Amino acid sequence: MTTGQLEYFKELLLERKEQIQRNINDAASEIDGLRQSGATDELDFASISADEELEHSISAKQQQELREIDQSLKKIESGIYGICDMCEDDIDIERLKVKPHARYCITCREIAEKTIIK
Repeated sequence: MTTGQLEYFKELLLERKEQIQRNINDAASEIDGLRQSGATDELDFASISADEELEHSISAKQQQELREIDQSLKKIESGIYGICDMCEDDIDIERLKVKPHARYCITCREIAEKTIIK
């Protein structure tokens, strides 16, 4: 992978990381606002609880994505970015453009997903 390509992917990863961090912070502020809104009945409490559960689920997925982004940034620094964690072949550039924090090539991703499902 060329230096220009690595810089391109590093920038994509950093932008996505900032976006996720903003999303998490905004959601936490929104939930705090709901808690302090003066809910007075069971319906209000149920709505706040449902919102908290949904936000927790979304936040957990975004935290996982942040970890994957950080791993990819470390790989860029160490010179091993874009190499499949399973087969050690290059991950296709087009795949990285869609998911810059991809750990697996398409073939190995399918294998990993089937293994996880079982």
